[in-house]
Amino acid sequence: MPRPKKPIKSKIKHRPFLKWAGGKFRLTDEINKAFPKKKQCLVEPFVGAGAVFLNTHFERYILADINPDLINLFNLVKENVEGYIEACKPLFDAPNANTPEYYYAKRQQFNKSTDPFERSVIFLYLNRFGFNGLCRYNSKNEFNVPFGAYKTHYFPENELRYFAHKAQSAVFFCGDFQETFELADTTSVIYCDPPYAPLHQHTNFTGYAGNDFGLTHQRTLAEAAKKIQKEKQIPVLISNHDTKFTREIYKGAKFKAVKVQRSISQNAAKRVKVKELIAIFKA
Repeated sequence: MPRPKKPIKSKIKHRPFLKWAGGKFRLTDEINKAFPKKKQCLVEPFVGAGAVFLNTHFERYILADINPDLINLFNLVKENVEGYIEACKPLFDAPNANTPEYYYAKRQQFNKSTDPFERSVIFLYLNRFGFNGLCRYNSKNEFNVPFGAYKTHYFPENELRYFAHKAQSAVFFCGDFQETFELADTTSVIYCDPPYAPLHQHTNFTGYAGNDFGLTHQRTLAEAAKKIQKEKQIPVLISNHDTKFTREIYKGAKFKAVKVQRSISQNAAKRVKVKELIAIFKA
């Protein structure tokens, strides 16, 4: 009689509750392989929607972003996810929720509001109904992402609860990468997911929470990563486009090249695989 087959262990991957342009959900397996086996503290200066955080198993996390709306949102979900879910559902359930009129009214309400809880609730609606998970502000610090015009929508209730559960081992911090680097200690691993360097270097702009993150910032980040790796003798990983420019500024790192499906376009035919680079600085 043949032996019964062993059950195949499924690796469950957890999606963030936010859509996020440039998010690393598809790359988490490769990033995990690059992390050291001993996992105490993960420091992320560009946490974004938190895909790497949600799919790693460190004892503790220091997660930062320059966007105060994002960090306020994460702290609210961490502290009271059920209250947050209850407040968000009416926006998603409104009969005209998926219309440009409703969307632009809520965007205007968000931009006029100074209440952190109200802004956090509307932020989720704008994120899920806006265009392709973009998070963009104008020079007046007003959220200006257009309506997404999607046929269907999904309220990420389970994803919110998992994030809140995982967040109990995390500290969320609003600051830039240089401030965040200072919070790392000798038990830390730093993972940086900066705004992508342009594929063609004649373009010198990338949106960074409403601010510029150009080639000078990319170089500054690379130098800061090399410096803190040497000072604290800890691994520092950076993911970016795989270009001549990124290979030049990350010189001295171990390179891991992968291809990732790009999903910034609504048109599936235009979602091509792009070369991505993981630069690993370690002793």
